[in-house]
Amino acid sequence: MESVSFVISVVLIYTPPMSSCQIFTVQEIAHIRRAGEILRNCLRETSLRVRPGITTKELDTFAEEFIRSHTGATPAFQGYHGYPATLCTSVNEQAVHAIPNDRILNEGDIVSLDCGVIVGGLYTDACVTVPVGKISEDAERFLKVSSDALEAACALIRPGTRVGDISSTIQQAVEGAGYKCVRSLTGHGLGHTLHQFPDIPNTGQAGKGPALPAGSLIAIEPIISMGTDEIIEAPDGWAISTKDGALAAHFEHTVLVGERGVEIIA
Repeated sequence: MESVSFVISVVLIYTPPMSSCQIFTVQEIAHIRRAGEILRNCLRETSLRVRPGITTKELDTFAEEFIRSHTGATPAFQGYHGYPATLCTSVNEQAVHAIPNDRILNEGDIVSLDCGVIVGGLYTDACVTVPVGKISEDAERFLKVSSDALEAACALIRPGTRVGDISSTIQQAVEGAGYKCVRSLTGHGLGHTLHQFPDIPNTGQAGKGPALPAGSLIAIEPIISMGTDEIIEAPDGWAISTKDGALAAHFEHTVLVGERGVEIIA
């Protein structure tokens, strides 16, 4: 679940109280790794259930039951500023934060499954966007570009990597393919809260921004549009969609900055 850099009427915006990255103990990292393993497995199993005819609520129910079946694990989004579900299930033009409901997925749709898991009071956060049945070749390419942008950004991570290096890598991959990053939606630091320092924009200049220390944890999450990067808010105050109705995709990893490189947590 990404940070939002503008004010939404109903969603309370989290303002990080710190100006440096949280660093974790060995025991805390063990909790983070366990949460990440549960989250990875949850998203994989939930993705396998995506098909024409299923509702987003059914996917949410499965994800919640899966997470709670693991002792000590709880859904990270449920109750966060009043959010009522385990997943964000954003379909087609919905970029982020769509609440699961009775909406039936149809052949050719795409749906983003954004989820988080808490273990030991520590947060993980990840997202995949998956096809519903057979999708168009254009949509397939769009999803691949989005996923590849995330992997390229993650591959950069090591102690001292600057946030701008991540941001510029995502921007170049996305814009080079003819798409747009949704600029007002960003990745973020993680730890004892879901959103904390630093924000990780999807556009920016290499060599700029905070440097990431070893032992820090961040969520990298390209959120991209096939059309405009302008967005609109749904009446429920949660779902955010592209203004022109273009497809949106969202991929996300929680990553730990290791002494020698990156560890994909979820």
